[in-house]
Amino acid sequence: MNIAQLNPKLFDKDVEQAPIRFGYGDGLLQAGKEDERVVALCADLTGSTMTSTFSKVFPARFVQMGIGEQSMASVASGMAAMGKIPFLASYAMFSPGRNWEQIRTTICYNDSNVKVAGAHAGVSVGPDGGTHQAIEDIAIMRIIPRMTVLTPCDSVEAKKATLAAAKMKGPVYIRLAREKTPIMTTEETLFEIGKAQYFFEPKDGLKAQVGIIAIGALVYNAIMAAKQLEEEGVGAAVLNLGTVKPMDEEKVIELAKNTGAIVTVEEHQIAGGVGSAVAEVLARNHPTPIEFIGVQDRFGQSGEPNELIEHYGMGVSHIKEAVKKVINRK
Repeated sequence: MNIAQLNPKLFDKDVEQAPIRFGYGDGLLQAGKEDERVVALCADLTGSTMTSTFSKVFPARFVQMGIGEQSMASVASGMAAMGKIPFLASYAMFSPGRNWEQIRTTICYNDSNVKVAGAHAGVSVGPDGGTHQAIEDIAIMRIIPRMTVLTPCDSVEAKKATLAAAKMKGPVYIRLAREKTPIMTTEETLFEIGKAQYFFEPKDGLKAQVGIIAIGALVYNAIMAAKQLEEEGVGAAVLNLGTVKPMDEEKVIELAKNTGAIVTVEEHQIAGGVGSAVAEVLARNHPTPIEFIGVQDRFGQSGEPNELIEHYGMGVSHIKEAVKKVINRK
């Protein structure tokens, strides 16, 4: 396995942390500096989505749409038809949650060059509660033809994902989390749309018995679980799926063939999410025992972010349990 270059402080208690959405703001600003066609739209959440980073520097290229997510998608599609590269942002629960039909019809059906940023995704939104915790967004976006779905694991990768989205032609969805999360990657870590990367493999000759495929901030939990399992004599490799669609099928199949068992990890409903996407690939190409870590057909609720991750069974201990369970099914 070719392991990505990661933060050397990854396993330290004082590993740097930053909200993934901050990377979107930094990437959007840099994209705007590199290409004057880049414009930004927001639905009354400029600070929360970090669109403010762009709007302060390029006020003439920013449109505040108010609480009008459906109009925002349609306006963005029109701007793309005139040669602009629009980035529209809101909480993921409202965009793509509220404006899904406009994204489907005015953006994807027309193959408009629009980028959708969905912030505050997952239960780690915390006290905002179930109405604001988007845990269905990957499912509803990956099924739309022509839509690319990106799930950066930290703020550094989010910046790279935003820049990559600006450079590619076609609709893109970028999924962003709210809270501070560990920074796993570095400026030197490669990022390419459609390519997954190995973030962990067992050492000292220990064979990987299970492949853990993870997305977003939970990639960190997956790595921590794999590290603890290594110390217990259980080998697990971790694959960061920075792009859910188009999926890096070659690496997913390779991991399944090399290990014979898979665990998927996502801060999202298990139904229709990354686990389902991985299962679809393996069902067609290499049927493999799979365990799924994610939200089990429930709504979110108010609570502290880490408390909710544990409550919904997405903590390090839960990943370890899933690994041991799937090994017994091989």
